[in-house]
Amino acid sequence: MKPSAEGGTDQVRRALCPGSFDPVTNGHIDIIGRAANLYDEVTVAVFVNQSKSSLFSVDERKAMLVEVSAEYPNVQIDTFEGLVVDYCREHDIPVIVKGLRAVSDFDYELQMAQMNRGLAGIDTLFMPTNPEYSFLASSLVKEIAKWGGDVASLVPPNVLKRLIERAGPST
Repeated sequence: MKPSAEGGTDQVRRALCPGSFDPVTNGHIDIIGRAANLYDEVTVAVFVNQSKSSLFSVDERKAMLVEVSAEYPNVQIDTFEGLVVDYCREHDIPVIVKGLRAVSDFDYELQMAQMNRGLAGIDTLFMPTNPEYSFLASSLVKEIAKWGGDVASLVPPNVLKRLIERAGPST
């Protein structure tokens, strides 16, 4: 609880930004930063998916997120496995923040939002991405880096260094 202007206490406004973040991009950071301006506490949670092959380990993705979100004191980084709504219930987080790049994102995310609302009463805030990042997807960044393309404007410098080391073309 935080003190209110009237002398009582207000509920702390919490939100969750879940994702795979493999790797974290400037588009992700844009959404995280905007959520940090709207909520008292924002948890960025890296989804653990054992069946999916990732470029970076969960611990590496978490470390990169800790670095890139350091400028937001109200943002914390965590990991989770299982249902997002279970994570939200366990941590008393009533809102999921999701960035939308295109209408195709909305189709999928709306179904998820409705399911999350029905399962656990968890609301979803859809935030349109900055047009500068509307094309940006982690999978595209990895593919471009793999073939030696320039992704310096798409990811933070600390992520770029790791990405080139891990996915860059072998010489």
